[in-house]
Amino acid sequence: MNAIRTDSRTGVFAALRQTPRPVVYLLIGVLVNQLGAFVQTFLVLYLTHREFSVGQAGLALTAYSAGAVFGTMLGGELTHRLGPRSTIIAAMTGSAALLTVIPLLATPGRFAALLVAVGAAGLVTQSYRPAAALLLGDLMPEEHRVMGFSMMRIALNAGAALAPLIAAAVILIDWNLLLWLDAASALTYAVLALLLLPNVATVRDAPEPTGERTGYGVILRDRRYHLFLASVLVGSIIYVQYTVALPLNITADGHSTGLYSAVLVTASVVLILCELKITSYVKHLRPPLVGAVGTAIMGLGVAGYSFAGHGAAPILLATVVFVLGVMINGPTMFAYPSTFPAPVKARYIGTHQATFGLGMALGPTLGVLAWERLGTGIWPLCGALGLFAAWCAYAGIRENHIANTSAAEASEKAYATRDIEVSDAEPGTEASDAELGTDASDAETGTAVSTVTSGTGA
Repeated sequence: MNAIRTDSRTGVFAALRQTPRPVVYLLIGVLVNQLGAFVQTFLVLYLTHREFSVGQAGLALTAYSAGAVFGTMLGGELTHRLGPRSTIIAAMTGSAALLTVIPLLATPGRFAALLVAVGAAGLVTQSYRPAAALLLGDLMPEEHRVMGFSMMRIALNAGAALAPLIAAAVILIDWNLLLWLDAASALTYAVLALLLLPNVATVRDAPEPTGERTGYGVILRDRRYHLFLASVLVGSIIYVQYTVALPLNITADGHSTGLYSAVLVTASVVLILCELKITSYVKHLRPPLVGAVGTAIMGLGVAGYSFAGHGAAPILLATVVFVLGVMINGPTMFAYPSTFPAPVKARYIGTHQATFGLGMALGPTLGVLAWERLGTGIWPLCGALGLFAAWCAYAGIRENHIANTSAAEASEKAYATRDIEVSDAEPGTEASDAELGTDASDAETGTAVSTVTSGTGA
């Protein structure tokens, strides 16, 4: 399954105009779900309010984070076997059920059951991400694929920025309502997926005549992808330090907490307002170069926090540079796994998402330890690690879909052109290749091209 091709117009407004309607529904679902994503942020506060100890609350958060990491791997496998739409529906329905149960288990005498429920909630809640990424990559016009991932990142960041404001109001009414609203947002996403998202058929593994393995065997042998994953892991650990080590630095220097709030607002505003425009420029450049330059700039921006002791201006300037790097490399890095052949694409996406989640989970602990041992020396270290991650990105990202020079490429050639089934298509209604802008030339080059039949007006 490859992305649909349309005309060659580029730019932010061209990408928005050419965004298929199912992608719009997908992004709305992502935003709605993120607006209610309260658990990971407020779990410790919620459990201490319910008379659990700080240690128990921390253990529950660890269980959720561990579940989230494994959930992305599970999501990749479910997407491969069930398809992205079914995976999103199952993940969000399961998340809603578990989040509804957590308040019933939130008593000190039921901590073991609560721990299992919280870990399972992290597992199923995050398993939708590979499915959403695969669906976005397949449905977005190929020339705007990177822009599509930029739109998804903006939806995630906008939801993450607004969710705490909603939570602050909800807490004043009832702490349990926090969990129930989270469940409601997940269930809303499940309903949107059921009614509005296309049922995209996935390509399963098939034994190769040469005996070559497919699926995870391909990933294990793909050494260049290992370098890409190393860049993702190190980059995510660096990224999270502006929410971990930076507030510790600001406090140690005697600045007010208001300065840290200004940093968060600055980062959110710059990213939401500027990422699409920056992506419209960098998407024309070589992906390895974009990944490397953006990662290096991100690392250098974080290294700029070394000057935090000189006042607010250097901190805010370093934040802008840091966010600039994130905006440059983020969409390209997140879009890259979706360029792999259909037989292994879901697993490549799931592995990438799990690696990113692992870095975000390890980052806080490593950041605190580094701050305790190195103090402000953590910032030059982040800068050096950023350069290492940049090299890994440059060496690990292949160009122009030359992503499978081994068994994965052979696996793709074993498959004929497959149809994408859309469950909500009207009887007798079929969109032609010309209407959807499908480029038949892909089939001539041996690439499997999907025909989309949709009654949603995509």
